Amino acid sequence: MAHSYDGRTTPRTTPTRLGREVNGGATVVEGSMTQGAGQGPVVRTATLRDFRVPPYAQVPVQSHTQDPIHSGHPGNAFPEGEPPEGYTPTARDLPVISRGGPGDTVQIHVDPDDAPAPDGRGPLYVVGDVHGYLDELVAALAAKGLIDADGHWAAGNARLWFLGDFTDRGPDGIGVIDLVMRLSAEAAAAGGYCKALMGNHELLLIGAKRFGDTPVNSGAGTATFQAAWLLNGGQKTDMDRLQEVHLQWMARLDAIVEEDSHLLLHSDTTAYLDYGSTIADVNDTVHAVLTRGDADECWDLFRKFTKRFAFRDEGGPEAVRELLSAYGGRRIVHGHSPIPYLLGEVGTEDGEDGERPVVEGPHVYADGLAIAMDGGVTMAGKLLVQQLPLTD
Repeated sequence: MAHSYDGRTTPRTTPTRLGREVNGGATVVEGSMTQGAGQGPVVRTATLRDFRVPPYAQVPVQSHTQDPIHSGHPGNAFPEGEPPEGYTPTARDLPVISRGGPGDTVQIHVDPDDAPAPDGRGPLYVVGDVHGYLDELVAALAAKGLIDADGHWAAGNARLWFLGDFTDRGPDGIGVIDLVMRLSAEAAAAGGYCKALMGNHELLLIGAKRFGDTPVNSGAGTATFQAAWLLNGGQKTDMDRLQEVHLQWMARLDAIVEEDSHLLLHSDTTAYLDYGSTIADVNDTVHAVLTRGDADECWDLFRKFTKRFAFRDEGGPEAVRELLSAYGGRRIVHGHSPIPYLLGEVGTEDGEDGERPVVEGPHVYADGLAIAMDGGVTMAGKLLVQQLPLTD
């Protein structure tokens, strides 16, 4: 039996288990995690980074209403005030910090450098963790002029990178993926590009789909991708709408890239060094792990990409320099760890006392070597879209 993928036919194969034993493991960490394994061979080609788009994702999906106000919404958005049936409201379910008296806020002011992009290329933008908040993503992209009122690419030769974590917690993770896939095709046609990195929630969703309740080795005992996915905001509506094309797209995402001297990655961890000494090595190794389809090996990858806070505190700058020395670049730009976590003590989410922080932009830290882009949309924060480079 064959599966059609963007007009091409790819033979379906059964994943082989190599029997490799992976030691270590950890308990599930709050916040972000990611995927499992691909099913079938993943072939690196010259066109891979163009992110082939299925026909259904190339045009906006009409709303589930005849109301013209809601028609033409990009992605698979649901009408305002009507979450999808079966949606588990985990939105804003993470704790937020309490930093003092009422009205205390976290203000981070950074502006893009006006210097032109090298080689005449268009401006460079990055997007932090989306976690299924499609409406917030559409609003943030429109505010930067990257899409028009109909949700189509409007930024010409601009370059746009998503830092991973498209699904879980929010109501429409599959709609987010569909939008990013469609924008990648539209941006390429306009002379720019829209690309994405692999976050730990991509690994988590792939693992939940591919392995389900298959036990995996964990330092904390037996675990499963299915249980971890549910614990970390996995949505039944996303799983029900998940198609092979989404799985293939996620499994092909790179883990790390360099753009204009910015080292872009999802997680604030040095665990990338476990997978290679160059950017190409890391990406090839990650893709190979997913292609082999060994549940234990994929869990170990997911576990490592879930680590966080390596760039914070006293040893943070040195950890950043270690990655920059290996992979190049002058600054790291990452998502994964919400900015409120990086800025202070985590408190409760009650919010009754008005003490929630307000995140207005990226957080520059680690002696100015790291830029955090997860504005904490899942914890009443902000979905960040930022032009690079920054002047701070």
